[in-house]
Amino acid sequence: MVSFRPSTVSDLEALLALQQQYYAEDGYPFVERAARTTWERLLNEPSLGRIWVAEDGASLVAYAVLTFGFSLEYHGCDAVLDELFVAPSHRHRGLGQAALDTLEAACGRLGVRALHLVVERGKETAIELYRAHGFVGHGRYLMTKRFEIVPSPDGRGLTSA
Repeated sequence: MVSFRPSTVSDLEALLALQQQYYAEDGYPFVERAARTTWERLLNEPSLGRIWVAEDGASLVAYAVLTFGFSLEYHGCDAVLDELFVAPSHRHRGLGQAALDTLEAACGRLGVRALHLVVERGKETAIELYRAHGFVGHGRYLMTKRFEIVPSPDGRGLTSA
């Protein structure tokens, strides 16, 4: 079974390869040097966000990136699902669902009050997945899911309700 784990610096080359596939598929420009610098910074500065990857054997087949912000509207820390990519060979196997479950659990642990994402128009499968997870559109295709934050039973942190 393929599942997500936190990414490490040793995943950098595989992350770059997956991102290049993603950008080619969606027609985004991919500048390897800029991408490398950005990935390195995110991997080394957890205050900016977190990265999760899914492996099948020794190969990375998916990644999900959560970046952090702060919002008056949502009364505290918010986050953006900045990128979620599943290699074509591993689509329709539940990895998108697993990525969202992983990110939502992390948001609860990290005290994130809202999770946002942007999805391309016409990506109906992705939009359906996000809606099924509780995201709602705002007419601008920024989708948000609120998290109710409550103290954890052991009193050491916060969890989502």
